[in-house]
Amino acid sequence: MKKKPTIRDVAARAGVSIATVSKYMNSTQRFTPGVERKIRAAVDELAYQSNPLARSMITGKTGSVGVVILDIGNPHFTSLVKGANRVALEHGYNLLFVDTEESQAREDELLEALSRRVDGLIVSTRMPEDQLGRVLAYGKPVVFSGRPAPGNRPSIGIDAYSAAFMLGELLVKQRHRKIAYVGFAPARPDMERTRGLTECLAAHRLKFTRFEVRAPTVAEGERVCPAIVLRKDKFDAVVCYNDMVAIGFLGAARSFGVSVPADISVVGIDNIAFGRFTSPALTTVDTQSEFLGEEGMRLLLRLIEGDTSAKGHRKVEPRLVMRDSTRER
Repeated sequence: MKKKPTIRDVAARAGVSIATVSKYMNSTQRFTPGVERKIRAAVDELAYQSNPLARSMITGKTGSVGVVILDIGNPHFTSLVKGANRVALEHGYNLLFVDTEESQAREDELLEALSRRVDGLIVSTRMPEDQLGRVLAYGKPVVFSGRPAPGNRPSIGIDAYSAAFMLGELLVKQRHRKIAYVGFAPARPDMERTRGLTECLAAHRLKFTRFEVRAPTVAEGERVCPAIVLRKDKFDAVVCYNDMVAIGFLGAARSFGVSVPADISVVGIDNIAFGRFTSPALTTVDTQSEFLGEEGMRLLLRLIEGDTSAKGHRKVEPRLVMRDSTRER
Protein backbone atom coordinates (compact mmCIF):
# COMPACT_ATOMS: atom_id res chain seq x y z
CA MET A 1 0.00 0.00 0.00
CA LYS A 2 1.41 3.37 -1.02
CA LYS A 3 2.26 5.61 1.91
CA LYS A 4 0.20 8.79 2.09
CA PRO A 5 2.25 11.98 1.66
CA THR A 6 2.79 14.05 4.78
CA ILE A 7 3.21 17.75 5.41
CA ARG A 8 6.94 17.02 5.77
CA ASP A 9 6.96 15.65 2.20
CA VAL A 10 5.22 18.78 0.90
CA ALA A 11 7.74 21.02 2.67
CA ALA A 12 10.69 19.07 1.23
CA ARG A 13 9.25 19.15 -2.30
CA ALA A 14 8.54 22.90 -2.10
CA GLY A 15 11.87 23.73 -0.43
CA VAL A 16 10.25 25.50 2.53
CA SER A 17 9.79 24.77 6.22
CA ILE A 18 6.99 22.60 7.65
CA ALA A 19 5.74 25.67 9.55
CA THR A 20 5.43 27.61 6.28
CA VAL A 21 3.35 24.83 4.69
CA SER A 22 1.15 24.61 7.79
CA LYS A 23 0.49 28.35 7.86
CA TYR A 24 -0.30 28.37 4.14
CA MET A 25 -2.63 25.35 4.30
CA ASN A 26 -4.49 26.75 7.29
CA SER A 27 -4.75 30.28 5.82
CA THR A 28 -3.13 31.81 8.91
CA GLN A 29 -0.43 33.64 6.96
CA ARG A 30 0.17 34.79 3.38
CA PHE A 31 3.51 34.43 1.59
CA THR A 32 5.06 35.76 -1.61
CA PRO A 33 3.39 34.55 -4.82
CA GLY A 34 6.49 32.51 -5.65
CA VAL A 35 6.46 30.62 -2.33
CA GLU A 36 2.73 29.97 -2.55
CA ARG A 37 3.09 28.65 -6.11
CA LYS A 38 5.77 26.19 -4.96
CA ILE A 39 3.61 24.95 -2.08
CA ARG A 40 0.54 24.62 -4.28
CA ALA A 41 2.53 22.72 -6.92
CA ALA A 42 3.96 20.35 -4.29
CA VAL A 43 0.47 19.73 -2.87
CA ASP A 44 -0.88 18.93 -6.35
CA GLU A 45 2.04 16.72 -7.37
CA LEU A 46 1.90 14.68 -4.16
CA ALA A 47 -1.94 14.69 -4.00
CA TYR A 48 -1.57 15.77 -0.38
CA GLN A 49 -4.69 16.14 1.77
CA SER A 50 -4.46 17.93 5.09
CA ASN A 51 -5.73 16.29 8.26
CA PRO A 52 -8.95 18.10 9.28
CA LEU A 53 -8.42 17.27 12.96
CA ALA A 54 -4.90 18.65 12.92
CA ARG A 55 -6.08 21.72 11.08
CA SER A 56 -8.82 22.38 13.63
CA MET A 57 -6.29 22.11 16.46
CA ILE A 58 -4.13 24.77 14.80
CA THR A 59 -6.85 27.20 13.71
CA GLY A 60 -9.48 26.57 16.35
CA LYS A 61 -11.97 26.09 13.50
CA THR A 62 -13.69 22.84 12.55
CA GLY A 63 -14.98 23.83 9.11
CA SER A 64 -18.41 22.56 10.16
CA VAL A 65 -21.66 24.20 11.24
CA GLY A 66 -24.51 22.62 13.17
CA VAL A 67 -28.28 22.71 12.77
CA VAL A 68 -30.56 21.51 15.56
CA ILE A 69 -34.09 20.63 14.47
CA LEU A 70 -37.17 19.37 16.29
CA ASP A 71 -38.32 16.55 14.02
CA ILE A 72 -36.71 15.30 10.81
CA GLY A 73 -40.03 13.57 10.02
CA ASN A 74 -41.61 17.00 9.54
CA PRO A 75 -40.89 18.20 5.97
CA HIS A 76 -40.74 21.80 7.21
CA PHE A 77 -37.51 20.99 9.06
CA THR A 78 -36.20 18.82 6.23
CA SER A 79 -36.52 21.83 3.91
CA LEU A 80 -34.91 24.12 6.48
CA VAL A 81 -31.87 21.79 6.65
CA LYS A 82 -31.74 21.65 2.85
CA GLY A 83 -31.63 25.43 2.57
CA ALA A 84 -29.01 25.77 5.32
CA ASN A 85 -26.84 23.07 3.77
CA ARG A 86 -26.91 24.76 0.36
CA VAL A 87 -25.46 27.99 1.79
CA ALA A 88 -22.97 26.15 4.02
CA LEU A 89 -21.53 24.26 1.05
CA GLU A 90 -21.28 27.45 -1.00
CA HIS A 91 -19.02 28.84 1.74
CA GLY A 92 -16.92 25.71 2.18
CA TYR A 93 -18.54 24.44 5.37
CA ASN A 94 -19.81 20.98 6.17
CA LEU A 95 -23.21 20.78 7.84
CA LEU A 96 -23.97 18.52 10.77
CA PHE A 97 -27.47 18.27 12.20
CA VAL A 98 -29.22 16.62 15.12
CA ASP A 99 -32.89 15.74 15.50
CA THR A 100 -34.15 16.22 19.06
CA GLU A 101 -37.35 14.33 18.18
CA GLU A 102 -39.47 16.94 20.01
CA SER A 103 -37.84 15.78 23.27
CA GLN A 104 -36.67 18.53 25.61
CA ALA A 105 -35.04 15.85 27.75
CA ARG A 106 -32.57 15.07 24.93
CA GLU A 107 -31.84 18.65 23.90
CA ASP A 108 -29.09 19.50 26.39
CA GLU A 109 -27.08 16.36 25.71
CA LEU A 110 -27.37 16.64 21.93
CA LEU A 111 -26.65 20.37 21.83
CA GLU A 112 -23.57 20.07 24.02
CA ALA A 113 -22.18 17.18 21.97
CA LEU A 114 -22.78 19.01 18.67
CA SER A 115 -21.35 22.31 19.91
CA ARG A 116 -17.94 20.69 20.42
CA ARG A 117 -17.76 19.70 16.74
CA VAL A 118 -18.86 22.89 14.97
CA ASP A 119 -17.98 26.56 14.57
CA GLY A 120 -21.56 27.74 15.10
CA LEU A 121 -25.17 26.61 15.53
CA ILE A 122 -28.63 27.22 14.11
CA VAL A 123 -31.05 26.08 16.81
CA SER A 124 -34.77 25.26 16.69
CA THR A 125 -35.91 24.55 20.23
CA ARG A 126 -38.96 24.53 22.49
CA MET A 127 -36.72 25.30 25.46
CA PRO A 128 -38.32 27.81 27.89
CA GLU A 129 -37.21 31.40 27.47
CA ASP A 130 -35.31 31.50 30.75
CA GLN A 131 -33.22 28.47 29.74
CA LEU A 132 -31.96 29.70 26.36
CA GLY A 133 -28.86 31.07 28.03
CA ARG A 134 -27.62 27.50 28.37
CA VAL A 135 -27.24 27.33 24.58
CA LEU A 136 -25.28 30.58 24.50
CA ALA A 137 -23.04 29.30 27.31
CA TYR A 138 -21.45 26.81 24.90
CA GLY A 139 -19.46 29.78 23.63
CA LYS A 140 -20.30 29.30 19.95
CA PRO A 141 -22.06 31.73 17.58
CA VAL A 142 -25.78 30.88 17.65
CA VAL A 143 -28.77 31.83 15.49
CA PHE A 144 -32.14 30.81 16.89
CA SER A 145 -34.66 29.71 14.26
CA GLY A 146 -38.40 30.06 14.76
CA ARG A 147 -38.21 32.30 17.83
CA PRO A 148 -36.57 35.53 19.03
CA ALA A 149 -33.18 35.16 20.69
CA PRO A 150 -32.35 36.52 24.16
CA GLY A 151 -30.39 39.75 24.46
CA ASN A 152 -31.39 41.02 21.00
CA ARG A 153 -29.09 38.47 19.36
CA PRO A 154 -29.83 37.55 15.73
CA SER A 155 -32.68 35.13 15.05
CA ILE A 156 -35.06 34.37 12.23
CA GLY A 157 -38.57 33.00 11.84
CA ILE A 158 -41.81 33.27 9.94
CA ASP A 159 -44.28 36.00 10.90
CA ALA A 160 -46.61 33.56 12.68
CA TYR A 161 -49.10 36.30 13.58
CA SER A 162 -49.58 37.29 9.94
CA ALA A 163 -49.83 33.64 8.86
CA ALA A 164 -52.82 32.99 11.13
CA PHE A 165 -54.35 36.42 10.46
CA MET A 166 -54.44 35.85 6.69
CA LEU A 167 -56.04 32.42 7.15
CA GLY A 168 -58.68 34.01 9.35
CA GLU A 169 -59.34 36.67 6.72
CA LEU A 170 -59.71 34.01 4.04
CA LEU A 171 -62.23 32.01 6.04
CA VAL A 172 -64.29 35.07 6.97
CA LYS A 173 -64.29 36.19 3.33
CA GLN A 174 -65.61 32.75 2.40
CA ARG A 175 -68.44 33.26 4.93
CA HIS A 176 -67.29 30.78 7.54
CA ARG A 177 -68.64 31.68 10.96
CA LYS A 178 -68.01 28.67 13.22
CA ILE A 179 -64.25 28.15 13.23
CA ALA A 180 -62.06 25.72 15.17
CA TYR A 181 -58.35 26.09 15.81
CA VAL A 182 -56.19 23.03 16.46
CA GLY A 183 -53.19 24.36 18.35
CA PHE A 184 -49.98 23.07 19.88
CA ALA A 185 -49.35 25.12 23.02
CA PRO A 186 -45.71 24.02 23.69
CA ALA A 187 -44.57 25.64 20.41
CA ARG A 188 -43.49 29.27 20.52
CA PRO A 189 -45.22 30.14 17.18
CA ASP A 190 -48.54 28.88 18.56
CA MET A 191 -48.81 31.94 20.79
CA GLU A 192 -48.48 34.29 17.82
CA ARG A 193 -50.78 32.20 15.62
CA THR A 194 -53.41 32.22 18.35
CA ARG A 195 -53.11 36.00 18.68
CA GLY A 196 -53.33 36.55 14.92
CA LEU A 197 -56.43 34.40 14.52
CA THR A 198 -58.05 35.89 17.62
CA GLU A 199 -57.58 39.49 16.50
CA CYS A 200 -58.67 38.77 12.94
CA LEU A 201 -61.91 37.10 13.99
CA ALA A 202 -62.58 39.68 16.71
CA ALA A 203 -62.55 42.40 14.04
CA HIS A 204 -65.53 40.55 12.51
CA ARG A 205 -67.17 39.88 15.90
CA LEU A 206 -66.29 36.21 15.72
CA LYS A 207 -64.43 33.78 17.96
CA PHE A 208 -62.87 30.35 17.49
CA THR A 209 -63.03 27.21 19.57
CA ARG A 210 -59.63 25.80 20.50
CA PHE A 211 -58.60 22.14 20.37
CA GLU A 212 -55.17 20.82 21.32
CA VAL A 213 -52.76 18.29 19.86
CA ARG A 214 -50.00 16.63 21.88
CA ALA A 215 -47.53 16.85 18.99
CA PRO A 216 -47.60 18.57 15.57
CA THR A 217 -47.97 15.28 13.67
CA VAL A 218 -50.23 13.47 11.21
CA ALA A 219 -51.25 10.99 13.93
CA GLU A 220 -52.41 13.80 16.20
CA GLY A 221 -54.42 15.35 13.37
CA GLU A 222 -56.19 12.02 13.00
CA ARG A 223 -56.79 11.78 16.75
CA VAL A 224 -58.32 15.24 17.17
CA CYS A 225 -60.55 15.02 14.09
CA PRO A 226 -63.61 13.19 15.55
CA ALA A 227 -63.90 15.69 18.43
CA ILE A 228 -64.42 18.37 15.78
CA VAL A 229 -66.37 16.73 12.97
CA LEU A 230 -68.75 14.53 15.05
CA ARG A 231 -70.23 17.32 17.15
CA LYS A 232 -73.92 18.16 16.87
CA ASP A 233 -73.11 21.86 16.44
CA LYS A 234 -71.00 21.62 13.32
CA PHE A 235 -67.97 23.78 12.53
CA ASP A 236 -67.66 25.53 9.17
CA ALA A 237 -63.87 25.45 9.12
CA VAL A 238 -60.77 24.33 11.02
CA VAL A 239 -57.36 25.98 11.14
CA CYS A 240 -54.65 23.41 11.90
CA TYR A 241 -51.36 24.25 13.65
CA ASN A 242 -49.40 22.93 10.68
CA ASP A 243 -49.82 20.94 7.47
CA MET A 244 -48.92 17.65 9.17
CA VAL A 245 -51.88 18.01 11.54
CA ALA A 246 -54.10 19.12 8.64
CA ILE A 247 -53.15 16.10 6.52
CA GLY A 248 -53.98 13.75 9.38
CA PHE A 249 -57.27 15.59 9.88
CA LEU A 250 -58.17 15.26 6.19
CA GLY A 251 -57.61 11.51 6.20
CA ALA A 252 -59.62 10.94 9.36
CA ALA A 253 -62.48 13.17 8.17
CA ARG A 254 -62.81 11.03 5.05
CA SER A 255 -63.06 7.88 7.18
CA PHE A 256 -65.95 9.45 9.13
CA GLY A 257 -67.81 10.27 5.92
CA VAL A 258 -67.16 14.00 6.25
CA SER A 259 -66.57 15.79 2.94
CA VAL A 260 -63.90 18.50 2.68
CA PRO A 261 -64.67 21.24 1.79
CA ALA A 262 -68.41 20.57 1.31
CA ASP A 263 -68.99 19.88 5.02
CA ILE A 264 -65.98 21.65 6.53
CA SER A 265 -63.07 23.70 5.18
CA VAL A 266 -59.56 22.78 6.34
CA VAL A 267 -56.38 24.89 6.27
CA GLY A 268 -52.81 24.28 7.42
CA ILE A 269 -49.55 26.18 7.80
CA ASP A 270 -46.10 25.46 6.25
CA ASN A 271 -46.84 24.53 2.61
CA ILE A 272 -45.01 21.21 2.75
CA ALA A 273 -44.84 19.39 -0.59
CA PHE A 274 -47.29 16.65 0.44
CA GLY A 275 -50.09 19.21 0.78
CA ARG A 276 -50.37 19.46 -3.00
CA PHE A 277 -51.20 15.77 -3.26
CA THR A 278 -53.83 15.34 -0.56
CA SER A 279 -57.46 14.90 -1.55
CA PRO A 280 -58.51 17.66 -1.71
CA ALA A 281 -55.25 19.60 -2.12
CA LEU A 282 -54.56 21.58 1.05
CA THR A 283 -55.00 25.34 1.35
CA THR A 284 -52.12 26.58 3.49
CA VAL A 285 -49.61 29.31 4.23
CA ASP A 286 -46.12 29.07 2.79
CA THR A 287 -43.59 29.59 5.61
CA GLN A 288 -40.67 29.55 3.13
CA SER A 289 -38.85 26.78 4.98
CA GLU A 290 -35.84 26.52 2.65
CA PHE A 291 -35.44 30.30 2.62
CA LEU A 292 -35.46 30.30 6.45
CA GLY A 293 -32.62 27.78 6.38
CA GLU A 294 -30.67 29.78 3.80
CA GLU A 295 -31.03 33.09 5.61
CA GLY A 296 -30.38 31.52 9.00
CA MET A 297 -27.11 30.08 7.68
CA ARG A 298 -26.09 33.42 6.16
CA LEU A 299 -26.66 35.06 9.55
CA LEU A 300 -24.62 32.36 11.27
CA LEU A 301 -21.69 32.63 8.85
CA ARG A 302 -21.55 36.37 9.44
CA LEU A 303 -21.29 35.72 13.18
CA ILE A 304 -18.57 33.11 12.68
CA GLU A 305 -16.60 35.64 10.61
CA GLY A 306 -16.85 38.17 13.43
CA ASP A 307 -19.61 40.39 12.01
CA THR A 308 -21.92 41.12 14.95
CA SER A 309 -23.86 43.95 13.30
CA ALA A 310 -27.02 41.84 12.82
CA LYS A 311 -29.36 42.28 15.78
CA GLY A 312 -32.85 41.20 16.76
CA HIS A 313 -35.46 38.94 15.23
CA ARG A 314 -35.99 38.92 11.49
CA LYS A 315 -39.53 38.03 10.44
CA VAL A 316 -40.08 36.37 7.06
CA GLU A 317 -43.41 37.20 5.47
CA PRO A 318 -45.76 34.24 4.85
CA ARG A 319 -47.68 33.69 1.61
CA LEU A 320 -51.20 32.34 1.25
CA VAL A 321 -51.45 29.26 -0.99
CA MET A 322 -55.00 28.68 -2.23
CA ARG A 323 -56.02 25.12 -3.07
CA ASP A 324 -59.17 23.02 -2.86
CA SER A 325 -59.70 22.29 0.84
CA THR A 326 -61.71 25.49 1.36
CA ARG A 327 -64.76 26.97 -0.33
CA GLU A 328 -67.39 29.64 0.20
CA ARG A 329 -70.33 28.85 2.44
